[in-house]
Amino acid sequence: RRLLQPAQVCDILKGVILVICYFMMHYVDYSMMYHLIRGQSVIKLYIIYNMLEVADRLISSFGQDILDALYWTATEPKERKRAHIGVIPHFFMAVFYVFLHAILIMVQATTLNVAFNSHNKSLLTIMMSNNFVEIKGSVFKKFEKNNLFQMSNSDIKERFTNYVLLLIVCLRNMEQFSWNPDHLWVLFPDVCMVVASEIAVDIVKHAFITKFNDITADVYSEYRASLAFDLVSSRQKNAYTDYSDSVSRRMGFIPLPLAVLLIRVVTSSIKVQGVLAYVCVVLFYCGLISLKVLNSIVLLGKSCQYVKEAKMEEKLFNPVLIATPGKPAGKQQSTFKSTQGVSTDENGSTSVTNQPVHQKENMPSLLVTSNSDQFLTTPDGEEKDISQDSSELKHRSAKKDLLEIDRFTICGNRID
Repeated sequence: RRLLQPAQVCDILKGVILVICYFMMHYVDYSMMYHLIRGQSVIKLYIIYNMLEVADRLISSFGQDILDALYWTATEPKERKRAHIGVIPHFFMAVFYVFLHAILIMVQATTLNVAFNSHNKSLLTIMMSNNFVEIKGSVFKKFEKNNLFQMSNSDIKERFTNYVLLLIVCLRNMEQFSWNPDHLWVLFPDVCMVVASEIAVDIVKHAFITKFNDITADVYSEYRASLAFDLVSSRQKNAYTDYSDSVSRRMGFIPLPLAVLLIRVVTSSIKVQGVLAYVCVVLFYCGLISLKVLNSIVLLGKSCQYVKEAKMEEKLFNPVLIATPGKPAGKQQSTFKSTQGVSTDENGSTSVTNQPVHQKENMPSLLVTSNSDQFLTTPDGEEKDISQDSSELKHRSAKKDLLEIDRFTICGNRID
């Protein structure tokens, strides 16, 4: 028996990684990085910014696997060890990844800060025009509903990251001008221009994609219902990290590097001196905790409302596994039922738990025929079967198809 629950172990690991990377960030000089980037030419900075955006997406995908490997290695059952390098090497790999990703985001924020402080605003204009390049790269491609769903999730993550970068830029500029409120109004038009251009480009991009691919606008309510379903269904399982982790994993969003950088910038920009200042910090922290609890309650309530409107309530309690082409569905469902754990609480009610149950050796075969593998990646040997069943796939409802996309959440379910 363990002293700590797996969720507590993961929380401790997250906290230790956060603290270690925060102290490591003190050895990175933001001012020197700023002047180094400012000395470069405009075209070179434009190329660097584009490279950083691509690197951010690639490193995020790789970093999610590193963190999942660490969480699994630290919480796997003691009686059944796997062949891996161990918890400590995985931990150091996770620390190195979070530190490297935080530096990459810092360089992005510094480049954006240089663009804001340039006299002729030429770099800022070029960086904003980079958003319109997305229209050229995506509008004239063929999109299915599921591809549009993944692109929408990526846009949500990108927009939230840009908001955090703009917040970092404002904090650094306000600190340099001794928190003079007049300088905030100087930055405000540029911030609004960047946000407005991002929103306008996304609206135009999605409008033309839906027009050229004959996709109705109602599909976005289905996307919202699918994300709400992920959030509500995670409350039924024993969460090994945060309850919203399945949603963030689906979007490809990793909050640890962004949190490290934001804490580092806030602590270096705001000086805390005196007892009253520390009391204000404690009160501010308590306020953030209260806001997080309130936010989770509101999100869960809205998610339940969207799930009811989409009529997905029965899927919460009756998960259905789609049969692989060429195989009967009955065997798939019987295998799924036999590998699923049913736990009974004190009141005698039963609840299905997918993550903590130690499953049998037939679980790897279940993973091969999981929804995401069958829906997104198909082996060459089954192409004929899929062509025969293509007529059946066309008649599936859109909501059911969206629930089958599990590329980002499959790592969240523990497989023993």
